[in-house]
Amino acid sequence: MQDFLQQVVSGIATGGIFASLALALVLIYNAMGLVNFAQGEMAMLATFTALSLIQRGVDYWIALPVTLVLAFVGGVVIQRVVIRPVERAPVLTLVIVTLGLATLINGLAGFLFGYVPRSFPSPFSVQTVSILGAFASYQDLGVIVVSAIVLVLMYVLLQRTPIGLAMRAAAHQPEASRLLGIRVSWMLALGWGLASAVGAVSGIMAAPALLLEPNMMQTVIIYAFAAAVLGGIESPLGAVLGGLIVGVTVNLAGAYVPGVGGDLQLAVAFAIIIAVLVLKPNGLMGRGSVRRA
Repeated sequence: MQDFLQQVVSGIATGGIFASLALALVLIYNAMGLVNFAQGEMAMLATFTALSLIQRGVDYWIALPVTLVLAFVGGVVIQRVVIRPVERAPVLTLVIVTLGLATLINGLAGFLFGYVPRSFPSPFSVQTVSILGAFASYQDLGVIVVSAIVLVLMYVLLQRTPIGLAMRAAAHQPEASRLLGIRVSWMLALGWGLASAVGAVSGIMAAPALLLEPNMMQTVIIYAFAAAVLGGIESPLGAVLGGLIVGVTVNLAGAYVPGVGGDLQLAVAFAIIIAVLVLKPNGLMGRGSVRRA
């Protein structure tokens, strides 16, 4: 039982990372009906930015918000420069653009920082604390707390503020929003900026465990996509719930299912995606579309 609880706590910490990146995917999907395949690479580049600041003597807790601001600005710039000219193009075109963007960012990070894995500092101790008889590291608990704070702030922004209301209106009813004076294009840019900042949190929290290199987030993005699909690709709350479920499920499968471990844990994520698409295509908290004959 003690080992089971430890796996669950560790899975929740991992799930918080998946939830952050899944929420970023959901933000873009809600804004444009598009899965941003470059989201993981954007998070990776932001994490390299944070490491560069820390290596220059900037305190971790100062480097973190500075990185989030830079990631936000980078997301806005990408939307205005890369996405805006093709935002009315077919979805396939947009998908190809995001795949090309992912390749470009990966190559840029490799050119600037190299492909040698680097350790990323964590402000949290690796010492453990007892929780109901199980032992969890302060690192895991810190990841859970930071991820929870970011997710709560995003919920408040999207659900309780005029800007969040304008963003949701621009995403779901763009023509009506324009008639009400909402600058829809800038709301989309704001969504890209927020998604980039939230994704950066995922990268920064994952880096101490994964080691930082340009391909670091390519596995995490698959888990995050599984979380978004499970929770409902249009539901921010579903993304959070899906991230936690995927994190715990993958951890338990790696610990207790024979033959599952390491890279084979990816099979669990793909199994979740396939099962959801077959059994409940709208996800746990997604809403089905209604068409009139």
